[in-house]
Order: sequence, then C-alpha cells, then structure tokens
Amino acid sequence: MSIDLRGRSFLKELDYTREELLHLVSLAAELKKARRAGTEVPRLTGRNIALIFERASTRTRCSFEVAAHHQGAHVTYLEPATTHIGSKESIRDTARVLGRMFDGIGFRGNSHETVETLSRHSGIPVWNGLTRDWHPTQMLADVLTMVEHFGKPADALSFAFLGAADSNLGNSYAVIGALLGMDVRIVGPRSLWPDENAVVKPATELARLSGATLTLTEDVAAGVRGADVLLTDVWASMGDPWELWAERIDLLMPYQVNAAAMAATGNPDVRFMHCLPAFHDGETSFGETVRARTGHTELEVTSEVFESAASLVFDQAENRLHTIKAVMVATLAGPAD
Repeated sequence: MSIDLRGRSFLKELDYTREELLHLVSLAAELKKARRAGTEVPRLTGRNIALIFERASTRTRCSFEVAAHHQGAHVTYLEPATTHIGSKESIRDTARVLGRMFDGIGFRGNSHETVETLSRHSGIPVWNGLTRDWHPTQMLADVLTMVEHFGKPADALSFAFLGAADSNLGNSYAVIGALLGMDVRIVGPRSLWPDENAVVKPATELARLSGATLTLTEDVAAGVRGADVLLTDVWASMGDPWELWAERIDLLMPYQVNAAAMAATGNPDVRFMHCLPAFHDGETSFGETVRARTGHTELEVTSEVFESAASLVFDQAENRLHTIKAVMVATLAGPAD
C-alpha cells in the first residue's frame, strides 16, 4: 500500500509513524539517485514555497531553495527584519495570509509553538527546518547517511550522541532512533539529558514497541562501545551569552569526540557525523574568541576526527537537500502516478 502524505506538515518526529519516516528516507534516496542520473522528474512545477527564517542558516536555506528549484517550484525568502512577521502582525494572521498565496512553508526559528501555529492556521503543509525543541529534517538526512554508508536497514544500526543532549538534536535523536528500532545512546552529563516527560518517556515507549534500545549515560566508554556512528553538536547556541559557553566548555570537554572516543567504540568501521557548523579549529571569529578566552582551538570535535576518512559530515550535509526535497514532494505532490 502506498503512503500518501499530501497536505501533511512535518513539524516533529513524533507526528509520524515508523513507516512514514522510512518512506521519506526511501523517497529521498530515489530522488538523489534520479538527480545524479539526470532523470529527475519535476513534480512541483508551478508551486510556490515561502521560507520564514528567524535564525541564520547555510545548509537548511540552501537545501530548501535548491530542492524547490530542482522540482520546478518558486521560493520566496522571508525574514523578520524585512517583513511584519511577529512585530506588526501575529504569526496566526501571517499564517492565514501566506496560506492563501503559497503551497507550502518552510520555517526555521526559535519557539516550536510558532511552527505549530503556522501549520494550524495556514491550511498548507509547513516544514520544520529547526526549532529549539526539534530538528526533524536533520534526522531524515542523518538516517539516510547512515543507511547509505553501512548498507544496512536503520534498525540494524547503532549510534551515540555525545555532548549537550538537552537540545533539539538530543530530543530528535532519542525519538527518531526509538521510532526506527535503532540502538540509541545519549552520552553526556545528566544535567544536559533530554527532558524526562517531553522526550525520554515517549521515546522509551516507542522503543518498547519498535524493539529499539535507548540508553542515557554519563559514561563515555560504556556509551560508545560498539557504536556504528558517533555524533555531536555545538555545546550552546550562537545566541547564548559567553558565560553559558564558558560553563558548557568546562562541563562538556570530557565528551569531546576525539581519537580516544572513536577508539573506545572498539569498531574499526566507526563513522563520525555532525550537523554543522562544527567548532573544530580556530578559523572562525567565534573560534578565535574561544581560543583567546580559553586556550581551546577545538570544542565538540577535534580536527583529527572531523577531517578523517571516518567523517561523513559533508555527505550528511548534502543529504539535507535530498531529504528536504522528499518532504516537499511527499507532502505537496503525494505518491508518484
């Protein structure tokens, strides 16, 4: 039976079933193959996509725009500084206006309630490119990357996320892994684990149903042992004050993904993934600030790991394009004829 997602928003992983998520990953793989073979068929010709971005972006914005163009759609980029969104006009009113002009909305911002409001009042599919609580489009790209590189189904794979897991990525990794029957390890200080009621409890129940394993631990060696993939992310948001960064750097340095952490897996084929940007050197203005204030030139991952043959970060980045394309095609065009 074909899976029809037409008219659906994609706001968080908990809104979709295992079969629906795997369908999106499979569709992304098909679209990627067709693009490389020169046989891609545009299925969104004449559609209009609005992108509302409250937060800066490289991969997410480029993925939405290029994917839309590949599929024949038009894109209008909106940012709060040049619109009335959130200042002179409420999100609810904005949603009702855009819903009459556009076929879909891509959103990247802060409050998850904002993207929920857009979906509730626009009457068209809304896609979450990141909020403070969830990052579902990143999860699709990461699962596609793992499946591609290991040649195994998702439920045969294991991964460990190291670092600050009280974040959109920590939440999303716990839930996507639990939904897909994966072996999931969240490795970091207990104070930075995902919320017990909003994330851990529902993920635990999903894991019981899917056969997944969900482990939360402060022990790096135990958490990474046997893992296929080690993942991490920046330790705080770029909008957070320096005081929080300094606190997090002290707390999380033991959870840095370095050669020792990779070796502790005991898996010679272990791979590394990161959603980017990564602070693995001092070649940015922020990296220079960190070096000047702390003496560190590498934070959540070392350059040795980031630049190694085990690193899949740029394949992972490319897969944002193919998986976001799959979400738009599935929710606007539906199953192929």
